[in-house]
Amino acid sequence: MPDGTELDPPKTSPSVITSADIEPPSSISDPKIRKKLRGSNMNSNDEEDSSSRSRSASGTSADLQLNRNFVFLGDYVDRGYFSLETLTLLLCLKAKYPDRVTLVRGNHESRQITQVYGFYEECFQKYGSASVWKACCQVFDFMTLGAIIDGKVLCVHGGLSPEIRTLDQVRVVARAQEIPHEGAFCDLVWSDPDDVETWAVSPRGAGWLFGDRVADEFCHVNDLSLIARAHQLVNEGYKYHFNNQNVVTVWSAPNYCYRCGNLASVCEIGEDLKPTFKLFSAVSDDQRHVPVSRPGRSEYFL
Repeated sequence: MPDGTELDPPKTSPSVITSADIEPPSSISDPKIRKKLRGSNMNSNDEEDSSSRSRSASGTSADLQLNRNFVFLGDYVDRGYFSLETLTLLLCLKAKYPDRVTLVRGNHESRQITQVYGFYEECFQKYGSASVWKACCQVFDFMTLGAIIDGKVLCVHGGLSPEIRTLDQVRVVARAQEIPHEGAFCDLVWSDPDDVETWAVSPRGAGWLFGDRVADEFCHVNDLSLIARAHQLVNEGYKYHFNNQNVVTVWSAPNYCYRCGNLASVCEIGEDLKPTFKLFSAVSDDQRHVPVSRPGRSEYFL
């Protein structure tokens, strides 16, 4: 991780169980009870064998999935009617597979932004207070700002910063705070690639627009082959930027805001570090549940 190691769970020393700690089984003299126990054990063994065969047949694909690492590029909330459920699922996956799931922070993992674009209202509607929203915002403060895949692929939400030249500078950014309005932290979650030579002011009002020369130099200095980021709607699901194709936008929200009609994608990076993309579309309207009562949602297409 470019920002440093994540917090490790507290370590406890497991107690060692010896044979002296185990109470010996009582001897059963009644032959009828012993016969029932034998029958029960046989049925139990049959069930275990059956379930084991079932698991071995159906668990192969699951085991393959567990051999993969998953990086999510931010903006888990403010993107639909079920932001809270989406975030909860991702946090459960992070808790269960802490070494295989990485949650990169996006510009919407922010107190200020979520009060404008819907997540605050969603939490208040579902729980009747702001306590859950406050707890989520505390979690946001501890999310990483980026990830490195095999030392060659940088994963961030937004883009680059004129204040950052090396990955070591990303690692020392103080992340346990609300996203500031300017500076390196802000730029990592707000900046965008664009058809400019070096740097330009961003129309978003935060972050920067950066051009191909900036991307080329950053990749050269840090020995990177690719910068993978999100942050911008892409109708085709993903988009390479610049002639060298060293920056790619991966967009994973199909039919954005329930009306854009765009495709979405998942980027797979294998051992050869060559990205491939799996495209998918949104389910049809008749298959999607929409809450009966929902708060007003501000427009957001930047």
